[in-house]
Amino acid sequence: MALARRLRGASTELTHRWLDRIAQRVAIDANHVFPTEELLDHVPILIDGIADHLEDRSNTITADSAVVAKAMELGALRHAQGFDAYQVLKEYEILGGILFTYLAGTVDEIPLGCSRAELFGCAHRVYHAIALVQQATTTEYLRRVTEKLSERDARLRSFHRTLAHELRNRIGAAAGAAELLESVELGDEERKTMSGVVARNVGSMRTTLEHLLELSRVDTSDVRQQRHVRLPRVAAEAARQLRDLARAHGVEVRLAPLPDVDVNAAAVELCLTNFIANGVKYSDPAKPSRWVEVSGELAVDADGRQEVVVHVRDNGLGVPPDQRAGLFGRFFRAHEHSAQYVEGTGLGLSIVLETVRALGGRAWATFPEVGTEFAFALPERRGQEGRRAGGQEID
Repeated sequence: MALARRLRGASTELTHRWLDRIAQRVAIDANHVFPTEELLDHVPILIDGIADHLEDRSNTITADSAVVAKAMELGALRHAQGFDAYQVLKEYEILGGILFTYLAGTVDEIPLGCSRAELFGCAHRVYHAIALVQQATTTEYLRRVTEKLSERDARLRSFHRTLAHELRNRIGAAAGAAELLESVELGDEERKTMSGVVARNVGSMRTTLEHLLELSRVDTSDVRQQRHVRLPRVAAEAARQLRDLARAHGVEVRLAPLPDVDVNAAAVELCLTNFIANGVKYSDPAKPSRWVEVSGELAVDADGRQEVVVHVRDNGLGVPPDQRAGLFGRFFRAHEHSAQYVEGTGLGLSIVLETVRALGGRAWATFPEVGTEFAFALPERRGQEGRRAGGQEID
């Protein structure tokens, strides 16, 4: 069929139109909408498959076809790039609009007579082919979303089990010490020791519950419900909250220039207070000058997306090499034996990790010659019109 031949001949040109339309509407560089030449070169296969179905309705787009394989590859890519389901569906709406516009402009150039019924039949086959390709992309995208949600659910169940175990131990220790205080004649020193056991365990449980309360306030389900504040202001507030703790340890908290961008206030404040508090608590008492410094910059991640990176570096005790692997694990405490004077639950860093992952970011630590540097990165929130939950609106 002449229309199908025209469509195949224009597949590369139409792919670039599709690319340009998408790039105008999402917050990633145009070169990363289809990030490799191989993927870009294979995208016309989708249009060729649509042309095959247009030419002959018996050329059905089957599950094992190259067209479906490329459509699924696109679904996997869009999931990795952080597109939401709306954007994936809108992407194919754009493709459909481009193809129908092209065919409408081409049909009058073909010197062949055809009935209106035949034209409607062609339009229906194009629509059906686009729907099949869209279905393949969306199915793969949703499969990966479901898989990630299942992994998160498994992590949450594991976290609840660990938390319950930890709180049970703390309650048992506090209750045992309280019973001894009531039922046994103790000397002043022993009574002081038992009271300390009660106070430490109750204090630890209170801190744990405060961390969980803070985490529950970080609602990542709807970006539109989140309070966003400029990053320098959030950093200043985190430093203010820890001012007394820093003064008690003789630690200077420094704020280097930070990108003046909007960030999720609750999430970033939670991350910074945990990182700064760790730097303060694990400061080196042998050093005459002790400091924790917050800095940051804008960067581009591996998928070409703009992100905000925040660093918190200190000149403290550092982390022994044999303990670094477990640093972001739940209830893990570095220097647990060598720095027993440091209070904490070991939950802070794991909560940071869960928080930034829930927002599509990452957290890590590096180990310079002196001290430790913690960092986290979050996708940059762009305050532009047309933004939807999870990304920029494609319209």
